[in-house]
Amino acid sequence: MTKKRIAKLVQEGQYAAEVDVELIYTEEAWSPYLSLADALKLDDVRIALRQRDLELASRLARVFKLVPIAA
Repeated sequence: MTKKRIAKLVQEGQYAAEVDVELIYTEEAWSPYLSLADALKLDDVRIALRQRDLELASRLARVFKLVPIAA
């Protein structure tokens, strides 16, 4: 079993968050996968962004506000 740290992006409305998680590689067919804790962390960040609880989201991830670029 090997592990690799990556950043997953989560977007809700005008906010995006970069969440650090760990992919787990094994010989099983479902590889790679996230731990339950990392999957719940992604869900928590998504819910926090949806509710505009930026304080909570910022504790779990790096949060960004998306702004349109005029063409």
